[in-house]
Amino acid sequence: MTRRPSRFRLRLTATVAAALSGMLGVGLAAGTSSAATARAQSAAAAGAAGAPAAPTAPTDLSRAVIDSTMKRIPDPAKLGGWGYQVGLFLYGTDLVYQRTHDAKYLNYIKGWVDHFVSSSGHLSNSFNNLDSMQAGNLLILLNQQTGQAKYATAAAQIRTRLNTYPRTPDGGFWHATSKTNQLWLDGTYMVVPFLLRYGAAYNDAAYADAEAGKQITVYGSHLESPTGLLYHAYSLDPISWADPTTHHSSQFWCRAIGWYGMASLATLDALPKGDPHRATILSTVQKLVSAIGTYQDPATGRWFQVVDKGSLSSDWTETSCSAMYTFIVAKSVALGYVPAADQSIAAKGYQGVLAEVSTDSSGATHIKNICIGTNVGDLSYYLGRPRATDDFHGLGAFLIMNEWMQGNRAG
Repeated sequence: MTRRPSRFRLRLTATVAAALSGMLGVGLAAGTSSAATARAQSAAAAGAAGAPAAPTAPTDLSRAVIDSTMKRIPDPAKLGGWGYQVGLFLYGTDLVYQRTHDAKYLNYIKGWVDHFVSSSGHLSNSFNNLDSMQAGNLLILLNQQTGQAKYATAAAQIRTRLNTYPRTPDGGFWHATSKTNQLWLDGTYMVVPFLLRYGAAYNDAAYADAEAGKQITVYGSHLESPTGLLYHAYSLDPISWADPTTHHSSQFWCRAIGWYGMASLATLDALPKGDPHRATILSTVQKLVSAIGTYQDPATGRWFQVVDKGSLSSDWTETSCSAMYTFIVAKSVALGYVPAADQSIAAKGYQGVLAEVSTDSSGATHIKNICIGTNVGDLSYYLGRPRATDDFHGLGAFLIMNEWMQGNRAG
């Protein structure tokens, strides 16, 4: 691979410095970090010059991201329809709730979910695509955190749907009932963590763990490449984007690989050492982490929208997948799946993601360069996808990454 010349010169803004200080265990709350000292000196200098002081960068970026979103969208019912995008963001919000025990976060999650779940626990959804299942994680968490049975009832709808959900001949869940015999990497994260969480919560682990292991293995068997990266999608039936011989799509889209990596780690969390799928999944994760290191942009620490095409001027570093890859590497190191030296990949990735975080004049926190929702396509399609600020894909991925990097193991 032709790589861009190394120019990793991270601009350490106050926001980045504060977050890095937190990761390194510096006493932010006590005001002892160098970032806090620098901010104080900057404010004093600005005041002496008669200029307004710059907004104070938050020391808890997870809370800042959520609080800024809540300020922009105070009514959680207006976050959007039932789906994985909001579900991902609110799952990240729940991680922060578990750390802080701040009731406003739980109430915000509950406010969105209650917009769809009736008092009897009915959820008006046919669950004819895997994307509709990811938010089911919130149902289980709310049942555990509030004790209200209606959330367990609603979660059971998703679990029951899997009994008749269509599959490929080798057992992989179709991405959607309308996408016959198609497996998209995205789908693994949409259903597998929910299934594992459901099994652990409701005495269904024997089925759930076996099914999760099977899904991760089947998807990987069709989409893993010799590089360690994985293609976005597979179709047993002829379709324009699938190679007629291999049946997989042509590109390594960054976020799809992130979804699969996170789902694989969740599966390894659940499977016992003797499980027949565990060794295969672990090997795939190890090769993926190696590939993540190979294709990390040395200039920014982030990863490209099309992972292996960073030498193209039209390729760009994408924030949601960069957060996912940072999480995948850091967790793999922490669990001993890969060498401790790989933590440097995560550390550089973390700095790179933080460089995409900013604080505006009102004190609101924003995250930029997030790819919006994306289907399967060719190289030009992926490279041309719109880049958004504060898209839920990026906010949710950031929260998962940042909580892990700050020591929160609730997820």
